[in-house]
Parts: sequence; C-alpha cells; structure tokens
Amino acid sequence: MSPNNVDVVTVGESLVLFQSLTNRPLQYETSLMKSLGGAESNVAIVLKRLGKKTRWISRVGEDPHGDYVLATLAGEGVDVSQVIRDKEAPTAIYFKDFKGYGDPSVYYYRHNSAASRLHPDDIQEEWLQGAKHLHVTGITPALGESPEETVRQLMALAREKGMTISFDPNLRRKLWGEEQARRVLLSLIPLCDIFLPGLDEAEFLLGKLPTEEYGKRFIEMGANFVVLKLGEKGAIAFSRSQSIQVSPYKVDQVVDTVGAGDAFAAGFISSFLDSGDFLGSEASLKQGLQRANVLGALATQFKGDWEGTPTMDEVNNLLKGEQSLTR
Repeated sequence: MSPNNVDVVTVGESLVLFQSLTNRPLQYETSLMKSLGGAESNVAIVLKRLGKKTRWISRVGEDPHGDYVLATLAGEGVDVSQVIRDKEAPTAIYFKDFKGYGDPSVYYYRHNSAASRLHPDDIQEEWLQGAKHLHVTGITPALGESPEETVRQLMALAREKGMTISFDPNLRRKLWGEEQARRVLLSLIPLCDIFLPGLDEAEFLLGKLPTEEYGKRFIEMGANFVVLKLGEKGAIAFSRSQSIQVSPYKVDQVVDTVGAGDAFAAGFISSFLDSGDFLGSEASLKQGLQRANVLGALATQFKGDWEGTPTMDEVNNLLKGEQSLTR
C-alpha cells in the first residue's frame, strides 16, 4: 500500500488470542482456537472491510506470534509497513474463558510486551503520511508511561497536520488503577475530535449524571463530537449544537461481546469520513449512529473480535432491510 494513500491510522497493541474450541471453560479445555485481538487492529480491519484504507502501527516481538499478527493484518489488507519488530520483548497473548453465561472472562499476558515499549522516539513522519484520520484508544496509555506519551504526542502531531482524531477510552480496569486511568483518559479528550465512550465509561470518568449532561461536559472539554454507546438503548451523538439518539439494531442472541465497541467505532468513523460533514448535521449524525449500531450488534454474533464483520455492501443491504444474494 502506498504511504501516500491511506484513510485511517491506528496505533496500539495487538495480541494473539486463544479461546476454547468447544466453549468449555479454559480449566477443562484441551483444544484452543487461535485468532487475533486488539482494539486498534480490530478497528483497522473493520474499516478496511467498509472500504477504507488503513494503517496499523505498533511494536511486535520477533517471534512466531509477531509473525502471525503481521501476516493476519496484511492478509486483511491493512498496511503494517511501519510496525517495529522488537528483538528483546515478546508479542502479547491473551485468553478468553467462556462460562456459558454472561461475557467471557479475559486473561492478559502482556506485561513487558513489545507494544508496552512503544516510545515517543519511535514516532516517524511516515506514520501519518498521507493520512486523513487517527484513531486511538485508552488501552495503549494503560500499558505504561512511555506508550501513554507516544499516544499523546501522536495525537498532537495529527492535529498539527490537520487530521481528524477519534478516541475510544476502552477502559481496561485490569491494566491500571482507577485514579490514574481517570486522570489520563480525561487529559486526552481535548486532543480528539470524536470521543466514543460507553455509558459505563462516561460514569467512570464524571460520576453519575443525566445522559445529556455527559455530552455537554465532554464537549466542553474540547471534543467536537461525543458518541455515547447506550447498550440496549442504542446510541446518542452530541455535537456543539444538537444531539440525536438512534435505536439499536436488534439481534436475537449474543455470542461474544468482545470487539463490539471496536466495530461500533469503525462504523461511526467510516460514516464520518464518507459524509465529510465535520460540523455534524442531523442527517450525518443519524447515518453514523445507524451504521455504528449495525456493526456493533453484528460483532456480538460470532466468536472472535472481527472475523464475522460484514462488508459495506452487506451493511447497506441490512440498513435497507434487504438480504444479500448467497447462491
């Protein structure tokens, strides 16, 4: 992929995911299925399927897991040309444990991983060359002070270049303390154009408030748009002049919720870039929420973080109530 031809850049850690082949608890499972996980790379893959050209940046180990991460993303059409191979630190892994009820439990093995060694000195002009939009999450800053500063400086650089920026807090309580998480996440909001919290994350950051107040407060901090995920109630988007709520896309059952927020984010970002409406008209906000709701709902229908993600044509057909031809 040409370094001059990319829509969205993401930066963050991707991990090799292992989960039960038979849905038995990990304690008793003898056969594991391998896949790829990671919020930022999930977004990159989903956006690619929606017709956007994407670049994912990180550090991975010079190990078979790093080879797998790069091969998988490249196979999905994501540009991995700027990824750094680390000879001294491993690629992270994690496990999902399905109990047959509720969300799966997640166990990370990412301490001292290659991506946790991301450093501001790693940043190159080529990372953002030819790009329109930067997407980051709160997971990377949770990996340590060095990754946090890398994200902060990259957001500032993207702003200098006139790019738009989206930020999903993607709170991971297992990775850092609550006081530090709240302080760092709040400090990054003024550097983004689109802030994408879930309702539980908004409450974590600001305390319990009326829904409309969250949008107002985050916009006062500097975000141009706030897209608040409301779960079974859909989502609501706030601009500086208005708000609009859209009902969820209904599904009959939930298989695995991990990756749903990333798919939702990719859906809204893709619509935002398609519309070119950086002022946030009611029509463009509604379109963005509808697309995001479809992507987020469909991501709960399969095991794995991104494998069952639809293409843009399939999403459009679903929004029209049409069925794709399969035979």
